[in-house]
Amino acid sequence: MPHVTLPKVGTAEAWREAARACLSARIPPEGITWSRGPTEAVLFTEDEAPPAAKVGAIRVPESFVHLASQVVWHSHPERFARLYAVLWRLRTEPQLMQDAADRDLVALRQMERAVHRDLHKLKAFVRFREVGERAASRRKFAAWFEPAHHTLEPAAPFFARRFADMDWLIATPDLVARFEDGVVTFEEGAERPDLPDDAAEDLWLTYFRHIFNPARVKVDRMLAEMPKKYWKNLPETAAIPDLLQTAESRVRAMAEAAPTRAPFYAKAIAARPKQPAAPPPDSGSLAGLRAEEAACTRCPLFSEATQVVPGEGPPDAPLMLVGEQPGDQEDLAGRPFVGPAGQLLDDIMVQAGIDRRRVFLTNAVKHFKYTLKGRHRLHQSPNGSEISACQWWLRQEIDLVKPRLLVALGASAAESLTGSRDGILKRRGQIEDGPEGLPVFLTVHPSFLLRLPDPVAREMETERFRDDLAAAREHLERLLAA
Repeated sequence: MPHVTLPKVGTAEAWREAARACLSARIPPEGITWSRGPTEAVLFTEDEAPPAAKVGAIRVPESFVHLASQVVWHSHPERFARLYAVLWRLRTEPQLMQDAADRDLVALRQMERAVHRDLHKLKAFVRFREVGERAASRRKFAAWFEPAHHTLEPAAPFFARRFADMDWLIATPDLVARFEDGVVTFEEGAERPDLPDDAAEDLWLTYFRHIFNPARVKVDRMLAEMPKKYWKNLPETAAIPDLLQTAESRVRAMAEAAPTRAPFYAKAIAARPKQPAAPPPDSGSLAGLRAEEAACTRCPLFSEATQVVPGEGPPDAPLMLVGEQPGDQEDLAGRPFVGPAGQLLDDIMVQAGIDRRRVFLTNAVKHFKYTLKGRHRLHQSPNGSEISACQWWLRQEIDLVKPRLLVALGASAAESLTGSRDGILKRRGQIEDGPEGLPVFLTVHPSFLLRLPDPVAREMETERFRDDLAAAREHLERLLAA
C-alpha cells in the first residue's frame, strides 16, 4: 500500500501535489496512508511512494481548497486521510461541499475551526523578549509558544509583516521559525529556550494594569479567550489574580469618583412651567385647557417627562385621532405625532384621502412614559391607572372639539375611549360606543407597523391600516351627510 510522508515545512503544498497524484492514479482513500514527518509514522505500511501525477490541475470547489489549506495544519493524525476521502467523493458528488450535515465534512469543519482558533491564539499570545546585544541596525528578539496544532508555518508571514524591522525567532515543540534580514526560515522544533528577562516587561505590566477595566470583568469570557494553558508564557497573567480580586472594590471607587452628569433633557425639564398654587379657571377653550394640562400632576408621569403634550388641530375638527402617549421626539417638541410613527401616519392619511388639516390629533396619556437604557429613553406602555388619570383631559378635549367620529389608534386609546383594551387586532375596523355615545373606530397604532421585522408582513399590515383609515373616512362622510 502506498504511503505518503509529507514534509514538516511546506505541508499544505506537498499534500495538494500528493493528493492530485493519487487522485489521477485512481487510488481510493482506503488504498493509501499519510503522515507528516517521522513523528507521525504509520505502522504496518509499506514504504512505497505514490505514482506521479498523470493529469494537470484537478478542478475542485474553491471552498474545498480553502478548507484543506486550514485542516492540513491540524494535529489529528487522520486529517490528511479525511481530506483525501472528501476529495475522492467530490469526483462523483460535485455538490458535496454544500451538504452541511455530511459527517465527513462536519469533522473537517471542526478541525478548520480549531486551526483558526489556534492561529488567533498564536498571533495574540506570542511575547517576544530581546536577546543578544542591541545592534545599530536590527534588534533581535525571541519567543516560545506551545500551539495546539502545527500553526507556526501559516502564521509566520503575519509576524514577518508585523515585525519586519527586527530579527526574531519563534520556537515551538514542532518547528522553529527564524526571521533574519527579511527572510523566514524553518528548523526542527526544540525545547523551550532559556530566554532572558526583558526590561520592557515592567513597562508592559504597568500598561496592562492601567488598561484593565474592572467594571467589564467577565471571568468565564476571559478564560474562553485566554485559556489558562497559555498563561505560563504571558507575563501579564501574573497580575490577573490580583486585578480580579480587587475588581469589585475598584468599581465602587470608580463609581464614587465619577462626576454626575445631567441627562440631555434636563434643561427642558427645568424649564417646565412651575405648578401654580391653584389650578387656573377653565376658560372653555383649547388654549385654556393647555394651560391647565401644563400643570398636571394627576399621575407620577409628569415628574420624569420633559413637558405635557396636548392635542393639536382645529377646534371644530370633525375627526379626532387618539393615540397612546407621546414618544421621545414628541416629548421634546411638545407636539403630538411628530416622530417616526407620526410621519408614517401623515403619509397614510394622505393615501386614505384624509385631510390632515381637518383632523385633531391627541393621545390617551399626555406625558411620555419611558425607561432609561444608557442615554436612550425607551418607550413603555402606560398602565391602567395612568390611562384613567389622563381620561379627564381627553374628555375635556372631546367636549371642546365636539368631533363626529373618534379613531382609537391602538390598545391604550381603545381602553381610554371604550373601557377595554383586549383583542384590538380582532376588533380593528369595527365601530364601538365611546364617551357620550360618540362612535369610536378601532384600529392599530402606526408604531405597530414600524415594529414589524418582516418586510412582507409590514407591507401587508400597512395596507390594512390604510384601508382602516379609508373606512373611517367613509363612515365620517356618511355621518356628516346624515
